[in-house]
Order: sequence, then C-alpha cells, then structure tokens
Amino acid sequence: MRIGVYPGTFDPITLGHMDIIRRGMRLVDKLVIGVTTNPSKSPMFADEERIAMVRRETADLGDGVEVVGFNSLLMKFAEKQGAGVIVRGLRAVADFEYEYQM
Repeated sequence: MRIGVYPGTFDPITLGHMDIIRRGMRLVDKLVIGVTTNPSKSPMFADEERIAMVRRETADLGDGVEVVGFNSLLMKFAEKQGAGVIVRGLRAVADFEYEYQM
C-alpha cells in the first residue's frame, strides 16, 4: 500500500488545499493529512478546530483520506504513518526555493 502525507497548518483549509488533497489522492492508496503547528506563525484557529475543519471538508472523499494532528518533525511523522511520499503544494517560484532548501 502506498501511503502519502500532506502536512500543513491549514489555518484555515482552503480550496487550494482541497485541490492538492484531491490530486494527491491519485498518487497514493492512502493520504494522511497531517495538521501541525508552526512556531513562527500565530494561528487563527486552535489545533483541534483546524483538525475538525479539515475532517469536515474531507469527509466526502472516502476511506483513502485520514486527518491526523501532529507536532513532531515531519520525517518522524511520515515514518510513523508508514509514508513513502510527502505531498506539497507550490504557488510560486519562492515556494519552490523554500521547499528545495528543506
């Protein structure tokens, strides 16, 4: 089974996030959406609220999607989920450069 992780703060979840989720689902058998915190951001919504929002928005996508909160390093989270793929979205060249550095 191919498992992928799509991490983010989802503060709040957007149509762009949903587009990436739908596209990511075509790449893997199971997509784990990891809702996390970013210490450099001040979230508008609490962790539990963001997790609930993502679950509500993805409820109709079937069993191939799971929403999980996490606050560890991404690689530790991906290993724990058994993921072999990390799904990321790029909006501009600056996003690519940021992701490339990571």
